[in-house]
Amino acid sequence: MKIALASDHAGYAQIKELQSYLETHGHLCHYFGPAKLNPDDDYPDFIIPAAKAVADGVCQAGIVIGGDGEGEAMAANRLKGVRCALFYGSAVAKVAVDIEGDVSHDPLEVIKLTRQHNDANMLSLGGRFLSQKDMRQAVKLWLDTPFSGAERHKRRIAKLDS
Repeated sequence: MKIALASDHAGYAQIKELQSYLETHGHLCHYFGPAKLNPDDDYPDFIIPAAKAVADGVCQAGIVIGGDGEGEAMAANRLKGVRCALFYGSAVAKVAVDIEGDVSHDPLEVIKLTRQHNDANMLSLGGRFLSQKDMRQAVKLWLDTPFSGAERHKRRIAKLDS
């Protein structure tokens, strides 16, 4: 799979490590920056081109890293056709997580749901909240989880993309 990667200064070291991990697992990565560590950089300069590559189909997925990942997700989600989910740590559901009423006690269930229900094509990671091991685990699960294709989810995504 071809994956767009980008970060800001807060995710600079982590995105490079994640790129190596992804390439070791057979993915082709297109890195959108930054080219060097600059504490004064502005994340939209790197995130928006990565998101554009996903929106245009040049890359099948995108992964971005920032300090908390919030601004990066917001920037990516400005582009039509991008559905960027945010992950900055595990969460355990307290109430039913699906229409069948099932409750998951898997702390990474939220990652699966971004793919199964929302067909997220980008993932924003909060670098200050996740270890490299956490990121690799979340990214692997996210890439391995397919969209459910359920009609209700297709309908909702179509409304986002219209």
